[in-house]
Amino acid sequence: MKAIVMIDYGTPDVLQEQEIAKPELKETEALVEVFATTVNSGDHLILSGAFRDIIPLRFPHILGIEIAGVVREVGANVTHVKQGDRVIGLAATGGGYADYAVVEEKGLTVIPSTLSFEETVALPAVGLTAWQALFSYGQLQPGQRILIHAGAGAVGHLAVQLAKQHGAYVIATARAENHEFVRQLGADEVIDYATTDFGETVRPVDIVLDMVRDGGDTERKSYAVLKDGGKLLSLVSPAIDRNPRTRGIEARFVRVEPNRSDWLSLIRQVQDQQLKVHIDRIFPFNAEGIAEAHRASGTGGKKGQLLIARDR
Repeated sequence: MKAIVMIDYGTPDVLQEQEIAKPELKETEALVEVFATTVNSGDHLILSGAFRDIIPLRFPHILGIEIAGVVREVGANVTHVKQGDRVIGLAATGGGYADYAVVEEKGLTVIPSTLSFEETVALPAVGLTAWQALFSYGQLQPGQRILIHAGAGAVGHLAVQLAKQHGAYVIATARAENHEFVRQLGADEVIDYATTDFGETVRPVDIVLDMVRDGGDTERKSYAVLKDGGKLLSLVSPAIDRNPRTRGIEARFVRVEPNRSDWLSLIRQVQDQQLKVHIDRIFPFNAEGIAEAHRASGTGGKKGQLLIARDR
């Protein structure tokens, strides 16, 4: 099969197309023909080497945490999915940038025929991250105040919608050109992070959701706007778990765990048009397209998700 592999840590230039053997199945895995995948922030961080301590790799390595496609084979102990099912999946260590990917059964769930691969492929990791950050880690309650950094981004634009639907007061940071988009998602306040220091303007909040890769500057400022006993949840800094408690603030790195119940909740919301997965751009499923998607991922200013999809 064809696969787009990374041959080392670095920039998107280390991504190459190679012919490799189709992966073999274990008893608890399914083989999925991949029709769509994403440039997840996790893929971007793995490629750069930022996660090398918590996700050590052997090269060549196939990125692609989120997949959508059709089950072609199942292992002997797989019962939840069957051959021919349309599925979305979370491949914890990657594998989506290829013709086929093997995924543990617990990392797969069936999608209804009324939904496309493109509108659901961001749910396995991006959607699950927003959901679990808000409700498992943050334990968000109606009436609470939450600050969501990068509110127009892949996770951010879903987190804004989910938090608002849950009855929270939502503040988001975004570039000026994305303010109207974020307001339409439901944000009560939108701050231009390029011109305004949120640390000096935001009134105290219960929760901060941080998705900004800036060397920790946003993380440090976020402490200043949190109430005593608040929660600082990071998607980019694994080391935050070791931060000493300040004013009772709980700082945690969000580690997403496959959960079929959470996925089904997200799928129902998309099906009922209560949750909108906004697609910023779709790139071709080849080495050049995937490299271009990773470059776009690193520039900021996106509205929603970057997808990689096959021409069907």
